Amino acid sequence: MIIYPAVDIQEGQCVRLKQGDFKQTEKVAESPLKAAMRWEKEGASYLHVVDLDGAKHGQPRNLEAIKQMADALSIPLQLGGGIRTTADMEKAFKAGAARVIIGTKAVTNPQEVHRAVVRFPERIAVGIDAREGKAAVQGWLEDTEKNVVDLALHMKELGVGEIIYTDIRRDGMLKGPDLAGLVSLLKTDIKVIASGGVSTIEDIRQLKELESAGLSGIIVGRALYNGQISFKEAQRTVNKEVSEKNVE
Repeated sequence: MIIYPAVDIQEGQCVRLKQGDFKQTEKVAESPLKAAMRWEKEGASYLHVVDLDGAKHGQPRNLEAIKQMADALSIPLQLGGGIRTTADMEKAFKAGAARVIIGTKAVTNPQEVHRAVVRFPERIAVGIDAREGKAAVQGWLEDTEKNVVDLALHMKELGVGEIIYTDIRRDGMLKGPDLAGLVSLLKTDIKVIASGGVSTIEDIRQLKELESAGLSGIIVGRALYNGQISFKEAQRTVNKEVSEKNVE
């Protein structure tokens, strides 16, 4: 299981949002590059990077900052935010992203996701951002009627190997992860990375219990930046063996 420190970029700054609200931002590091280098130094093996401006406007807007990070790091990063065309993906890979995350297109044009999976095998993940069990798109600004589990099953049929699941109402709020939503998704038998609400080591322990069901990673943002969770302690926690638990 991988702990992914989150580096969210808005207008070149490293920030965190609350509940996906672009008006509720807080600068959490001197720069995205400094944040990325910090997490690598503390032992991170992978970074989760979001181009918030890209998500809002529908095309990547912070690729120069991505390139600076990729050039400076020896660990890979996955990038989401406004990646909706093959050209966007190619630009992201050229900037140094190891993997890209497709969100909106998974809902609006799933066949394009399939084409991307075929063209870039092992380099595509799908981000499913949920509000009350329904997928949200356009940088979380627009709700849909698409059921999250149904969407995950469709993505699996199209060849997607991994889902990044975010409960928007918990993101940045430090209220714990959406365990029930994760359990439902894991029943689809697709690998899932959990995002949103992780705020304590106990949250990490609870998520670790879902590893045997297919939870492959945990994204942690605000709790790392404000010191509620130590990255090293989080990593030690996921490296520990846990008793097997049935997922009901």
